[in-house]
Amino acid sequence: MFYVESGSPLTGTRLERVRRFISERGLSMGDDADFTAYIECDGEIAAAGSLCKNVLKYIAVDESLQGEGAAASIVSALVAEAYSRGLKHLFIFTKPENEPLFGSLGFYTMAKTDDVLMMENLRGGIDKYLDSLERGAGGVVGAAVVNCNPFTNGHLYLIEQASAQCDTLHIFVLSEDKSRFDANTRFELVKKGVAHIKNALVHKSEDYLISSATFPTYFLKETADAERINADLDIILFAERIAKRLGITRRFVGTEPYCPVTRAYNGRLKAILPRYGIELIEIERIDGISASRVRELMDEKRLDEIKKLVPETTYECIAKMI
Repeated sequence: MFYVESGSPLTGTRLERVRRFISERGLSMGDDADFTAYIECDGEIAAAGSLCKNVLKYIAVDESLQGEGAAASIVSALVAEAYSRGLKHLFIFTKPENEPLFGSLGFYTMAKTDDVLMMENLRGGIDKYLDSLERGAGGVVGAAVVNCNPFTNGHLYLIEQASAQCDTLHIFVLSEDKSRFDANTRFELVKKGVAHIKNALVHKSEDYLISSATFPTYFLKETADAERINADLDIILFAERIAKRLGITRRFVGTEPYCPVTRAYNGRLKAILPRYGIELIEIERIDGISASRVRELMDEKRLDEIKKLVPETTYECIAKMI
């Protein structure tokens, strides 16, 4: 018999002991755990796991407890805590060999690569999400995935160019709230900014386009490999589930001369998407227009300069903020 202890979040000596236990099993525990459950046997940590928003991470069990239900106890504690916080839609990122274990605990596979597996606790959750999306006129179907923090004339140019190259353009606005402009504001700015483009459909990504908060780097030892694996999982989920269901055959991105991470991600798009019959189309960025530049000007309260870089609807929003 063993008992699950927990902390919300763990601090001090308990945190260091769990972190050391996780590290000894080849994982790397970040600072994003909102709640951690662990099991002690004979004064030593023998199993642990954490809840990071709605993602279950850092789950490890000592060999001495394998087959004793320790993993199930940890997962049950994390799920119960998530539910108590009103989080009903949960995800696990784990190694592919753990698919049977977490499948038996009520999680369903969404996408996997040779290195990583993504699961959710809702049967058919991604299918229900896709069924809820407007389909448009069909024909040649394209997609763009954007954050828009905030929506600029550069984003508008990309979408106008993309919409001219297809009959239906799906625009997915990332739903993660880690930007200066919250998810709902960014979604509304994009929707208002492209209202004149009749073949453009704007969607919230909800939980189905992977963000930096949910990438499974915690069990990957090499940073370079982690970045590649992160990108590959995101792209395969998009290609196998989202693009296949919506009939998307073109994905549009802006060229990236500055950010090496985004440039590497675009490289993985080029390598993977053609396997699924999807063409990657890069659209040249407009020099001098970027969301980061707009945010800098906001800090300096230079509204006249901002007005040159953003659509009127974005400008009106910013003017109210500063």
